[in-house]
Amino acid sequence: MPNIDQLHQLFLKSTGICTDTRKLKQGNLFFALKGPNFNGNLFAEKALNEGAIAVVIDEPEYDKGGESFILVENALKYLQNLASYHRDQLRIPVIGITGSNGKTTTKELMQTALSAKFKTFATRGNLNNHIGVPLSILAIDDTFEMAIIEMGANHVGEIASYCKIAKPTHGLITNIGKAHIGEFGGFENIVLGKSELFDYLKKNNGIPFVNTNDAVLKNMQKRFENAVTYPNEHDYYPANPLTGGVFLELETATNVVSTHLVGQYNFMNVAAALCVAKFFEVPEEAAEEAVATYQPKDMRSQLIKTKHYNIISDAYNANPDSMEVAIKGLVSAENSESVVILGDMMELGELSELEHEKVGEIAVDLGVSKRFYIGKLIKAAKKTDKFGKFFENKDEFIAYLKEHPIKHGSTILLKGSRKNALEDLLPYFEE
Repeated sequence: MPNIDQLHQLFLKSTGICTDTRKLKQGNLFFALKGPNFNGNLFAEKALNEGAIAVVIDEPEYDKGGESFILVENALKYLQNLASYHRDQLRIPVIGITGSNGKTTTKELMQTALSAKFKTFATRGNLNNHIGVPLSILAIDDTFEMAIIEMGANHVGEIASYCKIAKPTHGLITNIGKAHIGEFGGFENIVLGKSELFDYLKKNNGIPFVNTNDAVLKNMQKRFENAVTYPNEHDYYPANPLTGGVFLELETATNVVSTHLVGQYNFMNVAAALCVAKFFEVPEEAAEEAVATYQPKDMRSQLIKTKHYNIISDAYNANPDSMEVAIKGLVSAENSESVVILGDMMELGELSELEHEKVGEIAVDLGVSKRFYIGKLIKAAKKTDKFGKFFENKDEFIAYLKEHPIKHGSTILLKGSRKNALEDLLPYFEE
């Protein structure tokens, strides 16, 4: 069993880490990770045959001997330890980011703004868990001048464990909301879990960026003498009305920043990115131009124009807070007929029925013209929305659409948890 320095030397000779032989590249170092439905040890020999420099395994029966097989007690733990060791070799600012909503959008906006001055690494996609965080750290080479590491969590202690690997020098919590409240076991535990990033910064003289519009985060600011706050009155504020009825604008005393982001709720994500860029002395004009060119993707606040409809695809995920602001954004930004197609919200525990009821109430109270609900959990909205249309699944809804097409010219919001995969409906609006 090699020590971590030896493993790190081997890693530096490799072309990167691989945990899936289907994505293996020549010269990769393969880690045989395990999960409920897979065992990477089964594919170790295949990885070598297909060009891996070596394989890290944790089951002796798959050890064929020689230097190419590295047997350890726990491959995942070794991956995390390797990432922690690699992080210690990096001499760059590392910004940790977590929060209930807006993590990925804020991360991407921040990378875009910082890249106007620095070569900036950011977590790719949503690699923000116990495997994704170490993989992200190990993807940072010595050409990068800055790094942003996204950290997701659904239980207490998770963010703390990621901080031990990523060792952030700076940190940002987008907000504290009800995401994963069932898994966390209540709102108080969400606060505890998300605040672990700030706990780490406090103990290690790190610098937090604090969203003072969030009461819980504003209260945490008191623990720091070096907190950087946003939004500040002299910096940015939301423009009104929105550009073209859909896209977010920000104003300063002398300038207007137009974005490609849908919804007023994205203001805080942009403000966070511009705050961080300003702290690291990115020229304001360059940072503003960078966020103005940012194009949302992956079903996050994405506007898709078809022949007959404007579709706000915000279907990557959903929780009570993001659902509410998305519906508000639709209504406040649009003069045409507004339509919501909403799916189940997952991981809400005993609050699930109540929170789904509230979704119906919000949609009705805000005056959404047409309201469609798809899924078993969101059926609870029937109690508060007597005239909405409810469907067990997407197939039922598609069959309904064929007989009752939505009025041309409507703006449609697609919003639901990842399990719903509401983006599957998009082709039916593009015909």
